[in-house]
Amino acid sequence: MRAPKLQVGAGALQTIAIAGGKGGVGKTTVAVNLATALAAQGRRTLLLDGDLGLANVDVLLGITPRYTLSHVFNGERSLDEIVIDTELGFSVIPGASGIAKLAALGESQHVGLIRAFASLQERFDVLLVDTAPGISPAVLQLAQAAQEVLLVVCDEPTSLTDSYAQIKILRRTHGVTRFKVLVNMSRSSGCGSAVFQTLERVTSRFLEVVLEYGGEVPEDPLLRKSIREQRPVITCFPSSPAARALKVFAHRVGHWPVVSRPRGNIEFFAERLLQRAPPRLEVVR
Repeated sequence: MRAPKLQVGAGALQTIAIAGGKGGVGKTTVAVNLATALAAQGRRTLLLDGDLGLANVDVLLGITPRYTLSHVFNGERSLDEIVIDTELGFSVIPGASGIAKLAALGESQHVGLIRAFASLQERFDVLLVDTAPGISPAVLQLAQAAQEVLLVVCDEPTSLTDSYAQIKILRRTHGVTRFKVLVNMSRSSGCGSAVFQTLERVTSRFLEVVLEYGGEVPEDPLLRKSIREQRPVITCFPSSPAARALKVFAHRVGHWPVVSRPRGNIEFFAERLLQRAPPRLEVVR
């Protein structure tokens, strides 16, 4: 039986961008399982697949979208028409390379897209945005538009280095100052805290940002098996270590404060999303 719906405030929408400095950290897997867990809490959840060109939320869920964001940008379908309601209790906006066209949209198209997002306002309590790895302009636009940026990292030097670069650019070009951090594929209990502390030491020394530790998800062969089966691990292996950790994390997310209007509405997310990207990005050293 589904848990009673949490009260998040009239008109409020929680928007969370799920990012990762590099590929292979399990960002999309976290996004899909988080969406599933939040829906089980009674939260009306929408997952936007913002991975350009390599959109794979649909693959992890075993669904085949008929329409994607490309059809919205081309004027062939409305945003509401492409939303897919999954059997897991949450909805999906299928991704496509169309997000890369945001910088080229005209003023009337800007207004139209903002109104399209506004039409979803009353249907959802939380919007999760699964971004692509890296620091492309589209990734930065999606991340800075959200209320919360959740960084998924793992215990690898490249993951920490790339996450630091992503934090630095979001801080210096978009003014993002607060980040949540989830350590994925933790090799042992407590490893996640150590990884977080390593990243926090560097950012606190060189950047004016605040990092908040969200927890860790252990390395789990059943999680990999769930990916092969194209199902969230919390539904097909609910007692597995990864599933238990992801449900605990989702419970924490469900109690993150939701910012009230104007930041707590989907129109604001769309307006922020459509802000022009800076003309150039600095080289991160």
